[in-house]
Amino acid sequence: MSSEETVADLHVHTTASDGRLSLAAVPAAATAAGLEAVAVTDHDRIHEGLDAPVVDCEGVTVVRGVELRVAADDLRLDLLGYAVDPTPALDDELARIQRDRVQRARAIVDRVEDRLGVTLDIEPREGVGRPHVARAIEASDAPYGYQDAFDRLIGDGGPCYVAREVPDVATGVELLADACALVSLAHPLRYDDPAAALAVAASHDLDAVERYYPYGGDVDLGPVDRFVERHDLLVTGGSDAHGREVGAAGLPEAAYERVAARLPSPEAQG
Repeated sequence: MSSEETVADLHVHTTASDGRLSLAAVPAAATAAGLEAVAVTDHDRIHEGLDAPVVDCEGVTVVRGVELRVAADDLRLDLLGYAVDPTPALDDELARIQRDRVQRARAIVDRVEDRLGVTLDIEPREGVGRPHVARAIEASDAPYGYQDAFDRLIGDGGPCYVAREVPDVATGVELLADACALVSLAHPLRYDDPAAALAVAASHDLDAVERYYPYGGDVDLGPVDRFVERHDLLVTGGSDAHGREVGAAGLPEAAYERVAARLPSPEAQG
């Protein structure tokens, strides 16, 4: 096995939020990709189908996780919590966020329908996100594909965009730290100001930074590596999978072993 061969994809979305992969299909997808472990990190939602913080499903280690959007002044950042053992406070905040997600999706749909004169086949529910709306736009009579919907209608600052109400970073970190074995900053190089995002991670004492990610093209990971070394952090990694395949990016064996050492032992999934 190559020292850089991916063995763990710790950033996977399912149909519980805006992914296309059902939880039941996760182990087979992981096995097909040659993975030992995956983390289910749905947006602002803990998958109800997982029995424990870390489980063994058909020979694959599945980590119960969550991806939480937070606000840090003008920045919107994503935090990844791993091996979630939910607290009442976290449950309450995620329930509030889901209510806001549903209201926001309805507002976006209303704006799109009014602007384009179409009817979208979508009923907002818990876990709903803009990808659901984009798919409904693509399937409607509107002359927009999935990416066009984001680029011209519902993307940040677009004519049909509606902002979400997210917790501030201090609240988000506290909620996740109390409930998770490990908290990581997601995809630091995707933000408009990566240095500022990393500074937030340092000031709030996160455990890790997501180093391995399918950024595409030639991306200089030097700033992330230097930051991790300077602050003695773990690294996480994953594909941010929203489709039915996993493993496009993730942790090599040595890095995953360091993360796994911080997680509870897997329990058999009932």
